[in-house]
Amino acid sequence: MSLAVEESNRRLLRARDAMDRTYAEPLDIAALAAVALTSEAHFIRTFRATFGETPHRYLQRRRVERAMYLLRRTDRDVTQVCLDVGFSSLGTFSRTFRDIVGESPSDFRKRKGERVAAVPNCFAMAWTRPSSFGEARRPARG
Repeated sequence: MSLAVEESNRRLLRARDAMDRTYAEPLDIAALAAVALTSEAHFIRTFRATFGETPHRYLQRRRVERAMYLLRRTDRDVTQVCLDVGFSSLGTFSRTFRDIVGESPSDFRKRKGERVAAVPNCFAMAWTRPSSFGEARRPARG
């Protein structure tokens, strides 16, 4: 790996870390591109090439991951969880949650009491982490 590619990856990781810290705030591509020291268009292209998804989709998946935790561990209603993780529309939140997880937030919460076998936390986290790859297998709407 060349030194330039390594430096580019390091800057992209800094931008992704910034997204992880501020997932509940509005996505500002200009600010993230500035963290990565690139133009906005180049940032989006290189982020997708490096991480396999656009910055917007990455942010949505991170928000849904946090929503999954809040739905399982708290008694907040779905609307409050939606707002807590950074979505401004319940409809967009529900549609995005269903696209990524495969079920509605309410159905996901209903399964809260299901018994899960005791496994190390790292395995549970990896198993329950939503993946953007599942979306490609779903039939297109329309």
